[in-house]
Amino acid sequence: MSDSIQGKVVVITGASSGLGEATARLLASRGAKVVLGARRTEKLQAICADIQRAGGEATFNTMDVTLLESVKDLVDLAVQTYGKLDVIINNAGLMSIAPLQELKVDEWNRMIDINIKGVLNGIAAALPVFEDQQSGHFINISSVAGLKVFSPGGTVYSGTKFAVRAISEGLRHEVGGNIRTTSIEPGAVDSELKYGSSHQASSDFVVDFYKQAIPADSVARAIAYAIEQPLDVDINEIVLRPAVQEF
Repeated sequence: MSDSIQGKVVVITGASSGLGEATARLLASRGAKVVLGARRTEKLQAICADIQRAGGEATFNTMDVTLLESVKDLVDLAVQTYGKLDVIINNAGLMSIAPLQELKVDEWNRMIDINIKGVLNGIAAALPVFEDQQSGHFINISSVAGLKVFSPGGTVYSGTKFAVRAISEGLRHEVGGNIRTTSIEPGAVDSELKYGSSHQASSDFVVDFYKQAIPADSVARAIAYAIEQPLDVDINEIVLRPAVQEF
């Protein structure tokens, strides 16, 4: 029986490390053609080279999810290189934890731009392609902080991840049928996300909290599970966290 991931063309944002990198490597190992986007060119080059050496197919664009044209360029690269787009994984994210009283307004805006607008830009870039094909799959990375407010400190971050869940559910309802939508809601996962806080006390707390983190490939396997389902099956939400995590 052939692998249902084999031959699928998958765009991944935030692919230079963490969940994005782990997902790219896993899906490529199972025969997907991965198109990677992030801001760090050297890391993308290294990941693509590793995948290609292992016999996989991968290409990349340096890009910024806060810019719609940049996300469109990544989607265009996928279609021009491989002739189609099967999946877009809106993974790029920022977690800046600090009490509201610290008034980290610039960080609030940055999280809104990356975590919410970045997902919307991914939808805007891929949806016309999916509608033309009458097929496609959106996978949006939310968080357990999108299920319960992580406070004090994570109120704005939670707000952005609640928004991703709401957008994902509305998207499923509006375009479902031939187009699938999945919201992935991880708990503590080993990645660079934990280093996004400039408030020292909050940063120390987060780094300590993430000592219980599970590997990024745990999330990659959940993403692969959603992708490999028959086309008439839409896995709408997956929540996963370390077994020892209470929040």
